[in-house]
Amino acid sequence: MQAIAISRPGGPEVLQLIERPDPRPGAGECLIAVEAYGINRPDVLQRKGVYPPPPGASDLPGLEVAGRILAGDAEALAAAGFKLGDAVCALVPGGGYAQLCVAPVGHCLPVPAGWSMAEAASLPETCFTVWSNVFERAGLQPGETLLVHGGSSGIGVTAIQLAKALGSRVIVTVGSEAKAQACLALGADVAINYKQQDFVAEVKAATGQRGVDVVLDMVAGSYVERGVQCLADDGRMVIIAVQGGVEAKLDAGAVLRRRLTISGSTLRPRSLAFKASIARALRERVWPLLEARQVVPVVYRQLPAEEAAAAHALMESGEHVGKIVLSW
Repeated sequence: MQAIAISRPGGPEVLQLIERPDPRPGAGECLIAVEAYGINRPDVLQRKGVYPPPPGASDLPGLEVAGRILAGDAEALAAAGFKLGDAVCALVPGGGYAQLCVAPVGHCLPVPAGWSMAEAASLPETCFTVWSNVFERAGLQPGETLLVHGGSSGIGVTAIQLAKALGSRVIVTVGSEAKAQACLALGADVAINYKQQDFVAEVKAATGQRGVDVVLDMVAGSYVERGVQCLADDGRMVIIAVQGGVEAKLDAGAVLRRRLTISGSTLRPRSLAFKASIARALRERVWPLLEARQVVPVVYRQLPAEEAAAAHALMESGEHVGKIVLSW
């Protein structure tokens, strides 16, 4: 098979098209003929040499794929309601940048009716991440307000749409007016340009000084202290990335007095069972929304698979809104 490998830690240019032996699925796994794969920030970090794959995972980058099932554990496939030839998208711990990819059957989901393979490839990483953090870990409820930092990212556009579809209000921070308009068009109630506005003051104004119930933070660093200021009493903050740095100042007194919860998580190293439980929840709660087009695909650009370096450069430029997808 052809694949995109990281030749050495470095910039986008270290991504190279190579040939690899075809992988073989084991117990509980299936082999997917990949038609499209999504690009995610963890791929960039892996390319730079600061986010190695978990033990046992492929050294090839790539956390989400869409394609058709070629082979696999017949019992596991039958139990999940799949058969050979079915169109699926899947969350994988690595190996997505390839023509063939092994995936746990429990982490596969059907391609939603009416969605292209490229659109389906944009789903797994963002849907798994948003569901597990916003709805399970932070427990966002209908009628509550969610603040999303990085509203125009792949995670952000998914969080906006899911939260709105399930009855919550959404405020986002973005870095430009164009991104603000894109988020508003997807359903965000308020979009704050953090380069021109104090997002703490704007959040307070937008909530009648109450604050938000949940903060989804992909920045960390100085945003943690400011995020605490944005939270309402009994609010919850979930940190899922540290683009602003790993050190943060925190008013522990405010956390105590206002009964705040601050937590964090990374998805890639979690157990197979944990991810399978998320997949089941997504199939029950989210996939009907996708098929009804209450949540729509946001693919910023689709490129040929061999242009992975250009895709990484585009992601690092920060100009994209939504997902970048590559197709074989």
